[in-house]
Amino acid sequence: MKRSKDAIISQILDVCIEGASKTKIVYQSNLNFRTVIPYIDLLTKNGLLEVSTTNRPSVIFTTTPKGLKLLKDFKSIQSVIPEIYDLAEREKA
Repeated sequence: MKRSKDAIISQILDVCIEGASKTKIVYQSNLNFRTVIPYIDLLTKNGLLEVSTTNRPSVIFTTTPKGLKLLKDFKSIQSVIPEIYDLAEREKA
């Protein structure tokens, strides 16, 4: 079973808290490069990730304060009704 979009978005926002390259996002979020691009585009377009190219050879994505709030809200929902996420994990196995 596939992960939900909110679970993927939550994971990307979490990976990018300290700043992350696209490669780091792909590996730590267990996605592929083709799949991650629409998520990065969506998150940057909505002000949840910011893009930085200064003093680095590659582009770095960092979670914005708005993204941190959304991540906190996702985690809050997951803690209130963990059965939803536990069920998804059991169905994957």
